[in-house]
Amino acid sequence: MASAPLSSAEPLADALSTQVAMRDDQIKQLRRQLLLKQFELDTVLGVAHDMTARDHTVDELYHMLRLTLQGQRNVVQLLLFAREEHGFQVRVALGCDLADAEKLELTQHLCDGGVTQPQAVEDLHLGEAWDRYELVIPVLRQKQVAAYVFVGGLRDNEVRQQLIPFLGSLANTLIGAVENRRLQAQRVADAAVRKEIEIAQEVQAMLFPRSLPNDAHLAIERSYVPHTEIGGDYYDVVEIDAHRLLLCVADVSGKGVPASLLMSNFQAGLRTLLRQGVELATIVPELNHLLFRNSGGEKFITAFLGIYDRRTRRLQYVNAGHNDPLLLLDNGTVNALKHGTVMLGIMEELPLLRVGEVEIPPHSLLLLYTDGLTEVFDAHNNEFGEEGVLDVLQRNRYLPLPKLHQELLRRINAFSAHDAQFADDVTILSCRFK
Repeated sequence: MASAPLSSAEPLADALSTQVAMRDDQIKQLRRQLLLKQFELDTVLGVAHDMTARDHTVDELYHMLRLTLQGQRNVVQLLLFAREEHGFQVRVALGCDLADAEKLELTQHLCDGGVTQPQAVEDLHLGEAWDRYELVIPVLRQKQVAAYVFVGGLRDNEVRQQLIPFLGSLANTLIGAVENRRLQAQRVADAAVRKEIEIAQEVQAMLFPRSLPNDAHLAIERSYVPHTEIGGDYYDVVEIDAHRLLLCVADVSGKGVPASLLMSNFQAGLRTLLRQGVELATIVPELNHLLFRNSGGEKFITAFLGIYDRRTRRLQYVNAGHNDPLLLLDNGTVNALKHGTVMLGIMEELPLLRVGEVEIPPHSLLLLYTDGLTEVFDAHNNEFGEEGVLDVLQRNRYLPLPKLHQELLRRINAFSAHDAQFADDVTILSCRFK
């Protein structure tokens, strides 16, 4: 009679033992999951630290991710497509050669960033070449798809669910590091460009004369409105001796630092030749040779060079493919100074050269300018042109030179259809002969 209670307790003991075993299994499973999560977190944090510890190149960053993924036994097949300047490019490949992976093409839907949640590859209908991949994981940066991770060889759904956040975190860390590296490189490049611009602006400022003559014989005024931070126009006034001075306006093809450097060569050559006391018939061919040697015919300069003698009131000049300066006499007659040659620097030897000469009567006005003053267009694509300049001159010829320049600039501002955003530099150099 005493043994019955014991036999009836055995099922209960077995049930409790089973529950304890199940609980132990659950605890072990949870412990494994916790350890796995801790491992994944340590991996992501370690990768993030390694990627930011030094200034790695972009290629080095991708290589670091590849090495990290090779140590993950659950990752069998993997491709990482990153958004580059010209579209998505494969940057990491596991389970196949990178050259073979580069032959795979994304659909337009993927290229447009149309997949923003993890999705089965078979639902994307990419073709047989993609059969080895089962899952695509998009990597979002600022709500835009920055990369896609394609994964294959997954054993079961549990592995898949574990890999999605892990691979997403790794890829996100990588893409963030790549973007930061590119931003840093861009900042360095921008700083270098700004430094080049500052140097070129300093060089350009040194080219222009600090003061202009205003004496009993003549008065000179200038205005310079660069289109960009570093313009391609140049003007100069050089006192050769007590009686003669040089007037020069030039325009170099192109803009920026190369144009500024070429113009500095032009000015250095010009001033050296003037100190040697040579005439325009020699100066212009020598300048052409200098420019051709420095640019190989790929760049050119249009220029007007005139030497005025206060004693004789005569101006010798060469117009090298430049806008014709306008000489407005006191009686209203207008002479365009055309004689000269072709633009400088396009050929080793100038095909022809004619030095012009003109006498300057008292109370004459000479206007030198670059094409930025005339090549201004209204809403109907009509050009301001030389006719517009002449109209302003004839109406305002007796204004003080600074006010005359202001009126010219005001008129082209009013004429332009682009709200004073001219397509080129504007340079005006005027001389009133007394």
